[in-house]
Amino acid sequence: MSLFRTAALGAAATCLAGAASLLAPTGPLGNPGLPGARAQGTPSIMEFRWDPSRDYRKLYYFTTSTVRLQRGEYYFVLKPKDRKTAILKLALSFPKDFESTIEAKNVKLCYMAAGSFTKRTRCDKDIPATVEVAANGKTVEVFPNTPVPVGKTIGVHMMIFNPRQAGMFQVNAMAQAPGDIPVSGYLGSWLIQVDASVY
Repeated sequence: MSLFRTAALGAAATCLAGAASLLAPTGPLGNPGLPGARAQGTPSIMEFRWDPSRDYRKLYYFTTSTVRLQRGEYYFVLKPKDRKTAILKLALSFPKDFESTIEAKNVKLCYMAAGSFTKRTRCDKDIPATVEVAANGKTVEVFPNTPVPVGKTIGVHMMIFNPRQAGMFQVNAMAQAPGDIPVSGYLGSWLIQVDASVY
C-alpha cells in the first residue's frame, strides 16, 4: 500500500471517529454512554411544572391580567363535567414557586356566568362559604355552608398579585364529597401562565 493511500485512510478514520463522538450521547461531566444530558440542556418551562400523566385533567380558568407583579382577578372554574358529586370542601394547592400573598378575604365561591365574545366570565351568585388559607400560603380551602350540588358551573374568585417570576404554574383542585369517609379526590388542574411583560 502506498504511503499516500495509507495517509488518506488514516485521515478518513480520524474524521469518522470525530463525527461519531459528536453524535454519541453524553452524560453528566461529559461521560459517554449516559443518555439525555444534551436533551436536558434547555428544558421546556412546562416540563417541571406540568404533570403530563394520564391522570392529569385540565380545568378552565380566566384572569384579568397575566403580567407578573400586576394585580389579577382570577376565576378558577369547575364546569358540570369536571365533577360527579356534590362538594363539601374544595382545596386549591399552589406550587411553592408561586410567590404571591393570598388572603382569605379576597377569595369567594360562586356560581359562574359563562363568558362570550360580548361579555366576560364572572360570578353570577355568591355561595356562602368559609375560606381558610394554610400557614404556608400555598393551600386555599373553601368550606361551603351546605354541599354544592352537581349540575352547575361554579368557580373560586380570587384577587391576587401575580408572582415576580414569569412562567407556567399548575394549581391543583381537590374536593371532598359528602359521606361517612372524609376523603378528598383530585378534580383536575388549572395551568396558569404569568408573562414577563405586556405584549
